[in-house]
Amino acid sequence: MKGDNKVMNLREKLASKKFVVTVELDPPKTLNLDKILTEVNSANFRKIVDAVNVTDCPLAKLRMSPIALSHIIQERIGLEAIFHITCRDRNLLGLQAELLGASALGVRNILALTGDPPEVGDYIMATGVFDVDSIGLVRMVNKLNNGYEYGGNELKDKTNFFIGIAVNPTAQDLTKEIKRFEEKVSAGANFIQTQPIYDIGLLERFLKLSAHINIPKIIGIMPLKSYKMVEYLNNNLPGIFVPPEVKERMKGKDVEEGINISREFISKIRKFKEVVGIHIFPLRDMDLICRLLN
Repeated sequence: MKGDNKVMNLREKLASKKFVVTVELDPPKTLNLDKILTEVNSANFRKIVDAVNVTDCPLAKLRMSPIALSHIIQERIGLEAIFHITCRDRNLLGLQAELLGASALGVRNILALTGDPPEVGDYIMATGVFDVDSIGLVRMVNKLNNGYEYGGNELKDKTNFFIGIAVNPTAQDLTKEIKRFEEKVSAGANFIQTQPIYDIGLLERFLKLSAHINIPKIIGIMPLKSYKMVEYLNNNLPGIFVPPEVKERMKGKDVEEGINISREFISKIRKFKEVVGIHIFPLRDMDLICRLLN
C-alpha cells in the first residue's frame, strides 16, 4: 500500500518517540543560496538530520527572512524547517501577518523567541518592539491555531503551527527559568529545544525539576572548537556553562576533541527517556554534523 511509505514529519516523529536530530542554520546576508542549499542537500546530511532551524536575524544582525528561507528549503530540498520568530522587529500586527504568510507557505514548525535586543547587533539605532515576549508570542500562535487573532476576533481559518520554545537548563536562576517554561507550555507550546549544555549533572537536575512538564525535550549540543572558544563562552555568555573538567580537556586541543566530548555527552543523554533528540549548533560548519554523528 502506498500510504505505508508516508514520511513522518517532525510532529509525528516526536509523538512516536523517534530520536530526532535538528540543526541550527543561520540564513545568509546575500541572495545567493547555492552554498547553503548544497550543504543541507548532501546525502550524509539528509540521512542524519530531521529538520533545520532557520534563525531570525540572530544577535540582531541582518540576515534573510527565516520564513522565506524555510519555505525554499522545504520546497527545493524536501527537508523540514523550523523557523525562528522573535518579538524584536515586529509589532502585534506584523507578527500575525508574518505568521499567516508562513502558514500559507506551508512553513508550520516554529520556535517562538523574545529575541536579542537591537543594541547587541549592527543596528543599534533600530527600535526594539517587544509588544509581547516569547510567552505572549506562544499565546498568539496558539490563538491563530484555534482560529482567533490576538485581539480576539474570529478568523475564517485556523493555522496549524507546531510550536517550539527555547529553554536554558543551565540558567543561573533555574527556578525562574522553569516557571517561564511552565507558562509557555500553558500558553500552548508543543516542544522545547534547549541552549547548549556540557554538564550531565546540570541536565539531570533540569530534567528532574521539569519532569512534570510533559512535552518533548530536545537537548542543545554545541561542539567546542578550541580552548579559546571555551573561555569566550564562559566569559561572555552567562547562560552557557562549560564545567572545569571539560575546559581542562580542551587545553591545547582542537575541534576533534570537541567532537569527542559531544559524542560522549550524546551517548549519555540518550539514556534519559525524557530526551527525544538533540539540537546541534554547528556555528556555520555543516561538515561538523556528519563528523559528529557518523
